[in-house]
Amino acid sequence: MSDLARLIALWFGCGTSPKAPGTVGSLAAVPSAWLLMAYGGTTALLSFTVIVTLLGWWAAAMYIRQTGKTDPSEVVVDEVAGQSLTYGLAFLLVPPSLLAYGVGFVLFRLFDIIKRGPVGWADRHIPGGLGIMVDDLVAGVLAAIVLILMGWGGLLL
Repeated sequence: MSDLARLIALWFGCGTSPKAPGTVGSLAAVPSAWLLMAYGGTTALLSFTVIVTLLGWWAAAMYIRQTGKTDPSEVVVDEVAGQSLTYGLAFLLVPPSLLAYGVGFVLFRLFDIIKRGPVGWADRHIPGGLGIMVDDLVAGVLAAIVLILMGWGGLLL
């Protein structure tokens, strides 16, 4: 496996965390999202999300091919993509704020961990590197929808 694929799949070492590597990967996405929003807006953040998703698909596929694991917990690039998507979609319709970043983080982790509905379906039915990525992207979309509804309801003030 290439060192680059491993570096991306484990998101620069976040996946090696002995406790909650998925949460660590999601947390790593927050400052990136904030910086991209501050200096490039939603276009920059959504572009980053697309790039991370495509690179993550490749890196996750390489990682599982080399390790023989089907959904290794140390692969956290999917969390980075899903968390970034949460913010990118939500901030198209609600203004970013410290509270929105915090709530978006919690919502994404909740949907990603519980894996109900379409998140669970994607996790069970889409194989390979794409499957590793898609369930987190679905969790990101669902988290963004809830975040938008909360913003419109005045709960993010």
